[in-house]
Amino acid sequence: MSEPTLEFFTDPLPKYRFLVVLGPAAAHLPPEQAALLPLTAQGAFQQVTGLGAQLEVTAYPEGGVNDRVRQLPVRHSWNRLVLHRGVARGTALWSWYRAGLGNPLGARRSGAVVLLDGAGVPGAVWAFRGGLAAKWTGPDLHAERSEVAVEQLEIAHEGLLAVDQAVPGLG
Repeated sequence: MSEPTLEFFTDPLPKYRFLVVLGPAAAHLPPEQAALLPLTAQGAFQQVTGLGAQLEVTAYPEGGVNDRVRQLPVRHSWNRLVLHRGVARGTALWSWYRAGLGNPLGARRSGAVVLLDGAGVPGAVWAFRGGLAAKWTGPDLHAERSEVAVEQLEIAHEGLLAVDQAVPGLG
């Protein structure tokens, strides 16, 4: 292996360079609602939390086996993604949330969180599918502070996939 290839595996990715990409609305939305949901600009978020999942496990004490308790998988669930961004003049996130309120199936969108390396090249990608805008939180307003107003959007989704990235120098 060459030295650059080894460096690829040893250098951790910085957490401050990332993009969030939200795809267009799902096909089942009426056209007037789909028009409210343009592709959200990449890099418009200051923080993303909730990349994660968990497997519910139940303990099963098996009769006659006294040295351990069996652990059996029950079901898998995904954490909600929480997007944080400064409030801007556009209302794309609010419109997505509102569009889902009027549709019994919700306004589903898929998307991805892309973590970039120091050169701006994607190093890790987590794609989600069937995302619903489950909770919108507006900014806390304080007249005595000079801070940026931040809104949050929680996305409940139906699955997260870590997308394999090509490894430089390994054909």
